[in-house]
Amino acid sequence: NLALAESGGGSVQPGGSLRLACVVSTGGPDRYRLCMAWFRQTPGNQRVRVARIFPDNGDTLYDDSVKGRFTITRDRATNTVYLQMNNLKPEDSAVYYCAADRALIENCPEQYNHWGQGTLVTVAS
Repeated sequence: NLALAESGGGSVQPGGSLRLACVVSTGGPDRYRLCMAWFRQTPGNQRVRVARIFPDNGDTLYDDSVKGRFTITRDRATNTVYLQMNNLKPEDSAVYYCAADRALIENCPEQYNHWGQGTLVTVAS
């Protein structure tokens, strides 16, 4: 089974940056052709995917709310997926979750079955 562990959350002022990390155990992201994604959730709301990365070619996809500010990357050597978050805004405050699931032939699934425990990001003055 997969195990995901996030780190890197915290408090930051608007305009600041944070980098979240997600370490994937059991063979790394490519062993099972895993799509990796970052979701976020605020109280009373559903989890929303903010970014995902496709295993075969590293293709990335972002939610419109974070385009140009967030970057998802992967390090195959350390089995880690990162979310670099720049120019953070108060509305980015949420619990951020790393997620993984097997890739489809040419895309990532809409649903993910493997999740990390979440890490809290707070953006406030």
